[in-house]
Amino acid sequence: MKKIIAFFLIFLAFSSCQKYEDLNKNVKDPTSVSGESLFTGAQKALFDIMVTPNVNRNIYRLITQQWTETTYIDESNYDLVTRTIMDNQWNIMYRDVLQDFKRAYSVISSTSYLPSEDVNQKLNRLAVVEVMIVFCYSTCVETWGDVPYSESLNPDIILPKYDDGLTVYKDLITRINAAIQQLAINPSAGSLGGADNMYGGDVNLWLKFANSLKLHMGLLLADVDPAFGKTAAEEAAPGVMKSNADNAKIVYLSAQPNNNPVNENLVLSGRNDFVPANTLVDVMNNLADPRRPLYFTMFGDAYVGGIYGASNDFYAYSHVADQLQVATFEGTIFDYAQTEFLLAIASERGWNVGGTAADHYNYGVGASIIYWGGTVEDIVAYLTNPLVSYQTAAGDWKQKIGTQMWIALYNRGFEAWTQWRMLDYPQLVAPPDAETDNGLPPLRYPFPISEQTLNGTNWAAASAKLIPLGDVMEQKLFWDLN
Repeated sequence: MKKIIAFFLIFLAFSSCQKYEDLNKNVKDPTSVSGESLFTGAQKALFDIMVTPNVNRNIYRLITQQWTETTYIDESNYDLVTRTIMDNQWNIMYRDVLQDFKRAYSVISSTSYLPSEDVNQKLNRLAVVEVMIVFCYSTCVETWGDVPYSESLNPDIILPKYDDGLTVYKDLITRINAAIQQLAINPSAGSLGGADNMYGGDVNLWLKFANSLKLHMGLLLADVDPAFGKTAAEEAAPGVMKSNADNAKIVYLSAQPNNNPVNENLVLSGRNDFVPANTLVDVMNNLADPRRPLYFTMFGDAYVGGIYGASNDFYAYSHVADQLQVATFEGTIFDYAQTEFLLAIASERGWNVGGTAADHYNYGVGASIIYWGGTVEDIVAYLTNPLVSYQTAAGDWKQKIGTQMWIALYNRGFEAWTQWRMLDYPQLVAPPDAETDNGLPPLRYPFPISEQTLNGTNWAAASAKLIPLGDVMEQKLFWDLN
C-alpha cells in the first residue's frame, strides 16, 4: 500500500510540474515563421533602405546631387562617419535583409506544400528569393567592392573573410542564370502570391526583373572583363523589361510603419531638411525639361535649386514635388527607363542587344516622362530639342546617356550613383567643405567602423587590396576603370 501511495505522489508531483510549465508557454505567438512571411519582411526592409532619405541610412540623393540640405550640411559634403552611415547600411543589408532572405529560402526548401500545388511553384518561390539575394549582394559589391560572401550569414563564423569583388559578382551572375532558367520552366505555376509585394508572385514579371538586373551587372563588368560582361548582357537583353508596367516597385500604405519613407522623413517628421539641388535643377532648366513640375515645386515663377553643399533657407528655393511626399507613393528599385538606357550603353559598346543606341535612349527618356506623369506631346517636344536629341546633344555617348539617365533616376539615389560611376557623367560640382580630396562624390563607401574594430584581420586584408589609396572614399572599385 505504501508503494502505491508513493507512486501516486510522484505521479501527482510530475503532473503538477508539467501543468506549471504549460502556464509558461506563450500560446499566442507562433513558434515558427513561414518562409513566405520572412520573404515579405525582408522585401519590405530592402525597399525601405533603398528608398529612405534618412541621413543615418541613405544619403544617395545627396551624393548624386539630386537634393541638398538646409541647416545640417555634413552629408551633402560627403561626411559618412559622423552618423556611421556605412555601418547602418551594412548592418541592415546583412542582418535584416540578407539574413531573412536566406532564412526564407531555407524554410521554403524544407516546407511540404499541398499535393495540389505544382512542384514548380515551390521551385519558383526559391528562384524568386534567389533573385532578391543576388540583388542585395550586388548592391553591397557596388558599394564596397570586396565583401563577406562565402562565409557570410553563417552563425558558426563570427568573423567572415572578405571575398574578391569580381569573383563574387561573377558568381552572382551564375546564380541569377540558374534562377532565370528555373523561372522560365513553368511561369504559369506562380510563386509567392500575396507574400510578394513587388510582383504579386507573377513569374513573368520576375523574369523581366531578373534579366534586367543581369543586363546591368553585365554592363558593370564591361571594362574589367568585357567578354564575360558582353555574354551576360546579350543573353539577358531579349528578356528585359518592356514597359513601365514591369517596374520593380512596391506600393506603400497610408499609415505608419508601412508608409513611404520619404513621407516619413519629409512630412511626418515635421522637419525641413532638404531642397532640390541646383546641380539637377539648373540642368533641367537649361533643357526645358517637362519633368520639372513633376519633380519640384516652383519658387515664385521659376524652378530654383538650393546651392549644393551649402546652408540653404528652406523657404527660398523650390521644394520636392508633392507627389513624392504622399504616404502611398511607390518605392522603386529598378525600372523600364533604366533598362532602356542600359540597352543604349550596350549598343554603343557594340554588343548585340537589338535596336540602336538612339532608339533605346529615346525609349528611356519617353518611359521616364510618362512614368512621372508627362504626355506623348512632352516626349516629342523634348526629344526634338537640339540640346536633348541624341544626334545633336552635347558630348559623346557617355555624356548624352549619362545626363539623361541621371535625370530619369531622380529619387533613385543609389542607382544614380552607380550609373554616374559607370559613365562619369554628368559632371557634378564640388561642395564647399567636401570630405573627399578632389571634391567629387565618393567612388565607394569605406568599410564600416565596426568591421575595422571587430573583424580587423579580414578588414585589413580587404583594405590592402584597394590599390593605390586603400579603404577610402576616393578609391575606385574593381569595375570602375575609366
